[in-house]
Amino acid sequence: MSVKFIEGGVCAARGFKAAGIHCGVRPNKSKNDLAVIASDAECAAAGLFTTNRVKAAPVQLDIETVRAGRAQAVAANSGNANACAPEGGENALRMRAALAKALNIPEGEALVSSTGVIGQRLNIEAIEAGLPAAVAALSADPAGSDAAASAIMTTDTKKKEFACSFELAGRTVTLGGIAKGSGMIHPNMGTLLCYLTTDCAISPEMLKKALKAACAVTFNRISVDGDTSTNDSLIALANGLAGNPAIVAEGADYEAFLAALTAVCTALARAMAADGEGAKHLMTCAVSGAATDAQAETLAKSVVGSTLTKAAIFGCDANWGRVLCALGYSGAELDPEKVDIIFKSAAGSVAMCRRGRGLDFDEALAKRVLTEPEVEILVSVGQGSGSAVCWGCDLTYDYVRINGDYRT
Repeated sequence: MSVKFIEGGVCAARGFKAAGIHCGVRPNKSKNDLAVIASDAECAAAGLFTTNRVKAAPVQLDIETVRAGRAQAVAANSGNANACAPEGGENALRMRAALAKALNIPEGEALVSSTGVIGQRLNIEAIEAGLPAAVAALSADPAGSDAAASAIMTTDTKKKEFACSFELAGRTVTLGGIAKGSGMIHPNMGTLLCYLTTDCAISPEMLKKALKAACAVTFNRISVDGDTSTNDSLIALANGLAGNPAIVAEGADYEAFLAALTAVCTALARAMAADGEGAKHLMTCAVSGAATDAQAETLAKSVVGSTLTKAAIFGCDANWGRVLCALGYSGAELDPEKVDIIFKSAAGSVAMCRRGRGLDFDEALAKRVLTEPEVEILVSVGQGSGSAVCWGCDLTYDYVRINGDYRT
């Protein structure tokens, strides 16, 4: 099965439209702050949400909505998280009601999300006034997805949107997504707002199964700063307009759908890690030779989450000892005498460590390797056939600057 990446984001799939406008939640009128994604037809719906015990009001509401397995639209605002905020629950309900009214759909099929500052009252009046205009602006063109993608950005510097097409039973099926995520990112559900749309015919149960499987090897494997947000939401809508035989059980069609979903989620996850607050490098850690895939994932997560490793990558310092140290405290099974470490990028590769011992290497080449925007840390641990890839970013001065005055 071949997955082909295409343009269009959440508007690539048949029957989906999107829009993004400025409604007034954010004071900067040049920034979109309200997104709407809607389907022409009722959808199978699935969602995964933050594991943080402190959950924003929209998250609590959406958990109940996706439990029923059906939805048709989502509205999301940036600039205010509506978390731990005065009238938070009431305002989430008001936002849902306003979306349902503007689209003339049942309230139980409307989803809402918020992102931004915690603890401040949401300007629900601006959202209620803006939703009719957002719905009027809905477009099936790629520009609709692009506008929605910009409306959910907070400290992001780049929009994150991808789409792909693939074949199922002679039908062309399309799947796309947009996401935001730059800070408060840690592998624990997938710390983000992400919306996935597809015209695939699939049951809510199988959509949820696929979403969990794709999230486990993509959004659960990224880390920027070790923080897990109050608002993390990963929502998938499938309207069935591709006309393929509905996927209601595991099999070849399910595997093909899962492969496409994982491809789009991988692209979005990598884009979030690369756009970590203040980041200069995307850091990829690929571990092979672990006792199991789960052990490999634990080892790779420890490396991409290591503050000292992240700082070394920022400084283009080939300090492989930071990597070995992070492997050692990961909690995974490890024999240091069997560990090999290689640094690699578009500029070349440098073997740093073999069987737990440092190697002589060309410092100038290592510097060039680590200066590239994406740096790979290749680790072999010689324990079995388990493997995993995780993604993170370097730790820069700008991360502290961005978060030192985030609220003010």
